[in-house]
Amino acid sequence: MIYLSEGDLIIRDMIASDAPALAAAEAAQGWQPTLEKHERRLRDQAAGKCVSLVAALHGAPVGYIHVYPDSRWGAFGGRGWPEIMDFNVLEKHRRRGVGSRLMDVAEAVAARCSDTVYLGVGLHSGYGSAQRLYVKRGYIPDGTGAWYRGAPCPPYGPIAANDDELVLYLSKTLRRQADGDHA
Repeated sequence: MIYLSEGDLIIRDMIASDAPALAAAEAAQGWQPTLEKHERRLRDQAAGKCVSLVAALHGAPVGYIHVYPDSRWGAFGGRGWPEIMDFNVLEKHRRRGVGSRLMDVAEAVAARCSDTVYLGVGLHSGYGSAQRLYVKRGYIPDGTGAWYRGAPCPPYGPIAANDDELVLYLSKTLRRQADGDHA
């Protein structure tokens, strides 16, 4: 399904050929190999557990984001709120509106099933641009503080590592869309 088409940018459902293309592009820019992660998202999409979106420029995938309509993870898990997760735009395509368009579509998908959406954002500096983007889009912290590997960190307790598993959960109120509305 195509959710957005603006000039050379298309946002559509993730397809099987996107997984190796994205993993190779991420490896080329020095990120950890992610083929299995992308394949897992495709399996979740096929099972109806998530909507996996890809931004493509000139036909090549350059970014992705996933919406889990009834997430069971994190600070808001099990409340019937969708979770946006695993949002990335390849570095050479950043600051061109690709990420904002992906977020627009992901929020529209989330709004089909709830008036609230949430996400977890990493706390180290590698997530700095995402942290700023989420605040600008109206996301607010949930108040439970930092989480590590799926559990809240105790006040004044030690943190095992400042890695991708150390996150802060944020939520945003959306304008709920009827099933017939489109992104």
